[in-house]
Amino acid sequence: MDFFNFSIYKILSRDLSILDQARIRLLYYGFLLIFVALGALFLSVYLQGLPLLTATSGILMFCVAALFKYLTFKPHWRQISHILLILGTIVNLSTVFVIMQDVNIIVIQIIILVVVFSFYMLGQNWGMFYSLLNLLPVLIFLVMVYDHNYYIDFKPEKVDQATIIIGVFANFILIIFIHSHFYTAFLKNIKELKDTSEEQAALNIKFEKAIEKAEKSSQVQSEFLSTMSHEIRTPLNAVIGMSNLLMMNNPRPDQSENLDILKFSANNLLAIVNDVLDFNKIESGKIVFEKIKFNLVDLLHNICGGQIIKAEEKGLLFKLDIDSALRRKVIFGDPTRLTQIIFNLTSNAIKFTAVGSVEVRVTCIEDRHNNITVSFSVKDTGIGIKKENLESIFEPFTQESITTTRQYGGTGLGLAIVKRLLELQGLQMHVHSVVNRGSEFSFNMEFPVSTEVAAAPVQKQKQIQSAPETDIFGSANLRVLIAEDNPVNVMLMKKLFSKWQIVPTIAENGERAVEIMQYGNFDIILMDLQMPIMNGFDATIEIRKMPDPAKANIPIIALTASALFDIKDQVTSAGMNDYVAKPFKPDELMEKIQSLVGKTA
Repeated sequence: MDFFNFSIYKILSRDLSILDQARIRLLYYGFLLIFVALGALFLSVYLQGLPLLTATSGILMFCVAALFKYLTFKPHWRQISHILLILGTIVNLSTVFVIMQDVNIIVIQIIILVVVFSFYMLGQNWGMFYSLLNLLPVLIFLVMVYDHNYYIDFKPEKVDQATIIIGVFANFILIIFIHSHFYTAFLKNIKELKDTSEEQAALNIKFEKAIEKAEKSSQVQSEFLSTMSHEIRTPLNAVIGMSNLLMMNNPRPDQSENLDILKFSANNLLAIVNDVLDFNKIESGKIVFEKIKFNLVDLLHNICGGQIIKAEEKGLLFKLDIDSALRRKVIFGDPTRLTQIIFNLTSNAIKFTAVGSVEVRVTCIEDRHNNITVSFSVKDTGIGIKKENLESIFEPFTQESITTTRQYGGTGLGLAIVKRLLELQGLQMHVHSVVNRGSEFSFNMEFPVSTEVAAAPVQKQKQIQSAPETDIFGSANLRVLIAEDNPVNVMLMKKLFSKWQIVPTIAENGERAVEIMQYGNFDIILMDLQMPIMNGFDATIEIRKMPDPAKANIPIIALTASALFDIKDQVTSAGMNDYVAKPFKPDELMEKIQSLVGKTA
């Protein structure tokens, strides 16, 4: 601030509250008023030949002028207020005990000024302090000097009429000015708070509407994706299902080659649909990480089992190296999300590697008995990634270059999904890559360890699915009810079950399925969820209400092409035992049927 500044407007900052601005104005105009009053008082007592009062008023004028200059140079109103109150207290007590040795109207006015000024300027605590500091000595003086006769002089004997009038008049003006100024500031502050409150309320309404709109938009997006998923998955289910059936019929070599191409293309389309749906699920914040027991070694073998076949088809060597310290451990975590991460990383490694190998290395880097930290690494000898592109490859729908997209295909969502899944768990992906030499993706993950010890691994024989029709369920008399409205899917299911020597009963909607259940006996129901007249959820609820316990407790597997995020919860809430997403693998459906029929047998 300029030292020669005397303007009130230059010291009022916009950052100050209305009350703080009022405090500065009060000091500014109060100093001017006091200086004028002291000047008049100085002149009056000087002409009367009162040296003590003249000196006192002169000193006070100098102090007021100095404080006024300090205020306009550095508006530290708190420090200035303390100085003024200390000076006022000194004047008050010296007047009572030294100069006048009396309590008069001016002393009372000074006390009132100190009380009002201290509370308005410095708040309750300091206001109480300065009030008591000025009141208590005066009260003690009155008790000691006046004994039982309490009276206060209006005009001290040692002061003339003119001086008293100036002092009383100036003090009354100050008292009125302080109250009036702060009352105005108080009303202005209330108005501003009211306006702010109204603006805040309006903003809250807009914010709530924006949230509601965003939620509706998110819901519409989810419903759209669910509908589109159903519409895409339904024909895909027929294409992939028929491909599986034809491949089970020992096709000729030329037919087998065509079927492989058909199945490969359909599976690629399904993978793209799944990537988009998975990414949308992650972005919507509806991912909930589970904490369930699982054997990490078994999970890794299951993940990499299918990937080994893909690698061998490209002539690549696929290595899975698991730390021996992990082989008998049962841990807690989310096997589904871990599978998704490892599967995406290995799929990318195989996709972008033409010659050489893909290696998955899993190492226990810290074992604290109750918790272990595991390092996961997927390394390939593929095309590699340029250093400047290492960040962009994790962005959704992004690959290293247009050439990469054209040559290798894909949505560019795989790594984005991996990164988001890790970030949601507070983890970080590390990448090391050299162009034309390969890449390595790695991350560390901590798992709580169960006291349970995993069973020793059993060598599994590779199952080769043959064409002959076999009774895989142990009995050709398994009674299956299928509720499905799509004719192509009905034909597919009939052909599939005929391979298993089963003739299913078909219900074209949920209502028909309930009617058939009332008069027939079945071992299991396969229930499509989206059907006309009555959907699969309502049909299941009606079946669970049946009085016959055998019918009410029949195993029900949901068949769904939906992409709703909470489909598993919906299926469970409706009373279904399990679900299979379309398009499904025959082996997957077979295992679920065997599991449920075996439990109820």
